[in-house]
Amino acid sequence: MKQLHIFLAFFRVGMLGFGGGPSSIPLVHKEVVEKYKWMNDDEFSDVLALGNALPGPIATKMAGYIGFRVGGFLGMMNAVLATIIPTIILMVLLLTVLNTYKDKNWVQGMASAVVPVVGVMLGVLTWDFVKKSQKNMGWKVTIVLLAGSILLLSVLGVHPAIVIGALLGFALLARNPSKEKQVKAS
Repeated sequence: MKQLHIFLAFFRVGMLGFGGGPSSIPLVHKEVVEKYKWMNDDEFSDVLALGNALPGPIATKMAGYIGFRVGGFLGMMNAVLATIIPTIILMVLLLTVLNTYKDKNWVQGMASAVVPVVGVMLGVLTWDFVKKSQKNMGWKVTIVLLAGSILLLSVLGVHPAIVIGALLGFALLARNPSKEKQVKAS
């Protein structure tokens, strides 16, 4: 039954994740954290950070890791296949239809509507992460990290993997300051 749930969860993500990896992230969160409760928000944040730092499509990386964690090697294969099969089928069908009707207004409207919907989904997920960061680290630290990230990414053009790695390191150090003091004392 667990393998069926893994397949269904990531099949839904693959079917509804139109727009690429960023549009899939909130869908994966909904399935993995809220529906099946295979991990909590902090664990999902870690998986997301790791997935963003590694090369390749994020949806398949997250599916592979989560599938392996929940159902072992078979779960990993199941999740990755469930993620890519809908995309393959939909791409063949959709590209055929879009190529046939590419000059119609409804096709152009549909393509234009995807961008704001994905933007809103990512905005909601980002706000959830900001609220959770505030709860763990306080508003001052959260705002400094958020502003620093925007500065590094947008203004200075630092690669996202470097920023994510630095933030992850900071979060790990900030999360357990008492353990560090205990290690230094002994």
